[in-house]
Amino acid sequence: MEDLSDYRKSYEKSQLLENAIPDDPINLFHKWFHEVKEFGGVDEVNAMTVATIGLDGFPKSRVVLLKKYDEEGFIFYTNYNSEKGKAILNNPNVCLSFFWPAIERQVIIKGVAEKTIEAVSDNYFDSRPDGSKLGAIVSAQSEVIPSRAYLDDKLKKLETKYEGKPIPRPEFWGGFLVRPIEIEFWQGRPNRLHDRIRYQLHAVFNWKIERLSP
Repeated sequence: MEDLSDYRKSYEKSQLLENAIPDDPINLFHKWFHEVKEFGGVDEVNAMTVATIGLDGFPKSRVVLLKKYDEEGFIFYTNYNSEKGKAILNNPNVCLSFFWPAIERQVIIKGVAEKTIEAVSDNYFDSRPDGSKLGAIVSAQSEVIPSRAYLDDKLKKLETKYEGKPIPRPEFWGGFLVRPIEIEFWQGRPNRLHDRIRYQLHAVFNWKIERLSP
């Protein structure tokens, strides 16, 4: 057994106080997101963990990339027939989380997911490089395949098929919009007395703000 009890770090880079936060959590998320981006040291600031309840009843988390956010919620894209997609369509209650260790911050978002309208999925798909478009078509995400060569062969055939032609978005691929009902902001502080501020949605754009004990 490997003992990790000596792994310790003192969090001292910032603080999160009620007199310095907005009434709307999306505004605070926007502020934090760009502060992390400007601070540097993070390869993909928009990387987030998406947790779902699978068809087998078990929770499962995986890292995906946030592609858009606004007052409505947070959007990412995936294969609707993947394990993740099927889980969300069966149980739309999901959790998104961001961990930005460079600036000692976390954001945890509880929300309800729904498919984006087709125009949103179409517009984003059209903006992708051709390689990414073909990759979305080639991959029957989460399905068992015989080998890497099988995947590469499918890609080569599609490259030939669509050479010089527009690549359409497949119906099984698109966006999910996660509408938040609760957003928690976590700021590391010394002595493990971290700042935790929780926003809970009580009505449309009406958020209750509370401090949680660390």
